[in-house]
Amino acid sequence: MRKYITEFIGTFFLTLTIGMVVLGGKGDFAPLAIGSVLMVMIFAGGHISGAHYNPAVTLAVWIRGKITVRDAIPYMIVQVLGAILASIIVTYFLNNKISNEALPMVDNVKGLLAELIGTFALAYVVLNVATAKGTSGNSFYGLAIGFTVMSMAYAMGGISGAAFNPAVAVCAMMLKLASWSSFWVYLLGCFGGAAIAALVFKFCNPDDK
Repeated sequence: MRKYITEFIGTFFLTLTIGMVVLGGKGDFAPLAIGSVLMVMIFAGGHISGAHYNPAVTLAVWIRGKITVRDAIPYMIVQVLGAILASIIVTYFLNNKISNEALPMVDNVKGLLAELIGTFALAYVVLNVATAKGTSGNSFYGLAIGFTVMSMAYAMGGISGAAFNPAVAVCAMMLKLASWSSFWVYLLGCFGGAAIAALVFKFCNPDDK
């Protein structure tokens, strides 16, 4: 239960921060806040749950063999629940800044590719700094993961919105920052990128079982 509570809390604060800084008009500073809150939540919860805070990362860690299906499914459920609660609170705080209707993604193909690339980078870094034998016991994993999200958000934000996380996508839909008609783009891009990252990790680390 402690693992699930930790995943809920971490995902809640990640998505709460995303909603508040994006709707709050923080502009170019938004990715800095998002990467920072992810970093501190990883440091806070990594020793308890592994600090995934992302269903796509959970999928990658499962393919890599560091989590069982018995834990992976509850992880994904509480991550989405954390995002839903965050979106409700953001709506309460910034209801006047939420659009009446979300605009659909301009180019689904570009958006899909952006989400796949960004999530690949995130999952690849997570697997290598937080689960690999060669980096076990390190103290930089939270910083590395947070900076990956920040960098990819700056790089891909203008194309797909830079979710790299299905739970974040749910929050974005609820806050009208993205259209539900584009939800499949985030699901396919995020889970696809994470799965490819896990396969690449296993190929590059054949002895790390």
